[in-house]
Amino acid sequence: MTPAPTRRGLAAAAVLLAAPARAQASWPSRPVRMVVGFTAGSATDLTGRIFAQAFGQAWGQPVVVENISGNSGAIGVDRVAKSAPDGYTLMWSGNAAITVLPAMQNLPFDPLKDLVSIGMTLSMASVFVAGNDQPFRSLPELLAHARANPGRLSYGTPGVGTPQHIAAEMLCQRAGIRMEHIPYRGANLTDVMSGVLPLGVQNAGAAIPLVRNGRVRGLAVTTLERSANAPEIPTVAELGFPGFEATSFFGLMAPAGTPRAIVEKVNAEAMRVLADGDQRARFAQMGLDITPSTPEGMRDRIAADIPKWAKVIAEAGVPTGR
Repeated sequence: MTPAPTRRGLAAAAVLLAAPARAQASWPSRPVRMVVGFTAGSATDLTGRIFAQAFGQAWGQPVVVENISGNSGAIGVDRVAKSAPDGYTLMWSGNAAITVLPAMQNLPFDPLKDLVSIGMTLSMASVFVAGNDQPFRSLPELLAHARANPGRLSYGTPGVGTPQHIAAEMLCQRAGIRMEHIPYRGANLTDVMSGVLPLGVQNAGAAIPLVRNGRVRGLAVTTLERSANAPEIPTVAELGFPGFEATSFFGLMAPAGTPRAIVEKVNAEAMRVLADGDQRARFAQMGLDITPSTPEGMRDRIAADIPKWAKVIAEAGVPTGR
């Protein structure tokens, strides 16, 4: 017969079982790292830092942003996927690496298996922007210029496989034009303003403030309807391309296996940030829409968007590495 457990053995087992619960309840007890997959100054970075600052104030521990750029955010996502699932590494992710690139590349991670979704937070249009010294002042003029100069016009995006890249390739395919793609590791607006880059396709969060102050021209937005944050900029859809849509979203993720209690704590704090009146006004000023979700809601969105983007990529004829 198996001997009955001793009282001392039961007590030891209870201590071992209670230790993870205590660790989760006291989390965070040291600084938290938040990985951002794009360069400092990009829309992904700017929005991530707003949440990192708010989290740090709420939790009484620093939340340190670490920019790990490259491959449209996928290098940072991979780093997080391979980190310890203890709650001390979070990912502030745009949707490129987790919903678009899976249709274009054989990635070293699976966004649905190797990471846990914490929640969506913000979404936004992309904006086609041009420097003030360019000869085209509207999207129709841009298309006419591109047709007159096939393959000689270049455009910049935050990287290969970003919604901005796909939006530009969709436009080229549907308008019957050719443009050269120049991928950046984040924002490209400095080169647009200086005239180094004729055309940029950038997140509204980074582009709209510069459109408002006249430093670049906003030619069109990629949502189906005009943005309430920039109603003066027409949509691609209304300029002759019905149904044209390519939007971005930002959300929080963590390595798979991160305790549910920590996931829920981060989600709850993120939702408090989104509900704050001052923060909502700040996001609106940046051209961002509030899109809160549960962890399950974000996971469902990722699962639905991967095949959706794969279909768009195939129809637009975007080259892939598969």
